[in-house]
Amino acid sequence: MTEQANVEQQQAAWVREQFQKANKFMAEKGILPGKVIMKESRHLAPMIAIWKIEENGPRKRRFWVLSGDLPTDMVAESAAPNARELVRHFSLSWQMKAENLLQSQDPTQQQMARLLINRAEGLGQMHRDDRIWGDMPMMV
Repeated sequence: MTEQANVEQQQAAWVREQFQKANKFMAEKGILPGKVIMKESRHLAPMIAIWKIEENGPRKRRFWVLSGDLPTDMVAESAAPNARELVRHFSLSWQMKAENLLQSQDPTQQQMARLLINRAEGLGQMHRDDRIWGDMPMMV
């Protein structure tokens, strides 16, 4: 196997793992995942996978789900018009959540706040970087 083929195989495995994380997260929130809207989903292995997933139910609601080297999270489709703006949404949202967690006396909560701040800052940088959005692969 060539090195390129090996890299592609590792990336495909990472994408599958992130898809499973996204589905599990939705199910834990009481939402049965259905089809993925592939043309709007993106990934940048091994950092981030952005999924737009339609629920498997009568209402067919759609959600953005974020997974990767960051906390898995999700919001309604209406929170962002596209993957890039979703990254911005989570950057701002996580900064606000972190501020609330920092008020806690619980060391675990404070540790989670520091993780959120770190990842929120990274998402903010990612949102502003035009080079990423030109090259960020779509899900296939």
